[in-house]
Amino acid sequence: AGVCWFVQVVHYPLMERVGFGGWDNYQKGHTARTSLVVVPAMLTELGTGTLLVWAEWGNVLFLLNYAALVIIWLSTFLIQVPIHNHLLVGWDSRQHTRLVQSNWIRTILWSLRTILLFLIVF
Repeated sequence: AGVCWFVQVVHYPLMERVGFGGWDNYQKGHTARTSLVVVPAMLTELGTGTLLVWAEWGNVLFLLNYAALVIIWLSTFLIQVPIHNHLLVGWDSRQHTRLVQSNWIRTILWSLRTILLFLIVF
């Protein structure tokens, strides 16, 4: 959730300031470096979320947590990844706006998951 809030409030909005001349290198570097941080975390999250819901099937908090996780993954691969792929071709302010707006789906759901996990633990 913390990484997503950083991306939503700082990182994605600042993309429009890169400029046309440096955009291609920036986007390629952004994609590669962000993947190093995000992919292992998301895979770990998917694995542990699956184990939790499997171990406690029927627990409403675990099911809601897992449902949010599934929607995050769907949003990532059906919405945000295609936008990033489009931006790899070149800067597009319309696609950038779509990226910033659509990422609220993940930001809100990761925040919800944080609350649910807090309730589960305590």
